[in-house]
Amino acid sequence: MTVIPDLKTLYEIDDSLWLEETIELLKARRFDALDLDNLIEELEDLGNEKKFRVASFLQQIIRHALLLQFWTREREYNQSHWESELVNFQDQLNTYLTASLRKYLEQEFDNIYQKAIRYVRKKTKNQVTFPNTCPYSLEEILDPNWLPPYE
Repeated sequence: MTVIPDLKTLYEIDDSLWLEETIELLKARRFDALDLDNLIEELEDLGNEKKFRVASFLQQIIRHALLLQFWTREREYNQSHWESELVNFQDQLNTYLTASLRKYLEQEFDNIYQKAIRYVRKKTKNQVTFPNTCPYSLEEILDPNWLPPYE
């Protein structure tokens, strides 16, 4: 017979089994048996993962938009790929976006842009000048029909 250790110990040994046990306790409404400290930590991690996911999608959209608009030397060869990637990331972002996550993106927009800029500068080997602030609004970026302006 397998003996399941207490939930706090189980969390340290096998967090997947801990999760299954916690779900069963919640379904059974056995709140007194819950490992609240680790449950709170897991819920906070879940919230952070959702924020990271939407920020990552937004950063990818900005990266591809900047490359499309400003890296003229490579556009001819990469335009179709960059556009399709941008559309894919827009769709994914819009799938996961909620009102509170949108507010988070609004608050973090400048930081996300700075991360995108760091990437595209490295990718272009600093041969392209990019704006210091994002030339696109969040509203534009979220529009599924939007692409950055370029010739």
